[in-house]
Amino acid sequence: MKEAKEFQIGQVVKILKGRGANRFSVIVRMEDKFVWIADGDIRKFDRSKKKNRMHLDPQPFICAEVADLLIQMGKVPNVKIRYGLQLWENERTREVQ
Repeated sequence: MKEAKEFQIGQVVKILKGRGANRFSVIVRMEDKFVWIADGDIRKFDRSKKKNRMHLDPQPFICAEVADLLIQMGKVPNVKIRYGLQLWENERTREVQ
């Protein structure tokens, strides 16, 4: 049996299936089997994509600013999503070096 993956609002995920495969996005909304993701660039917050959790790989990074804004206001500017993904990218490249 497969191990259950943990997901949180503001968490960075890698897309495993679909047109956006191998790209990173941030979780902006959650339901039982599905989450909504956005990257602030191609997939904006207002047009977030509904994805099956099984098609995503959760990364060990949560964009705190994005999560806080979503909890407080229910929405987040696309620039904050892009900033969170940039922080994730910086952290990943630092780990590789």
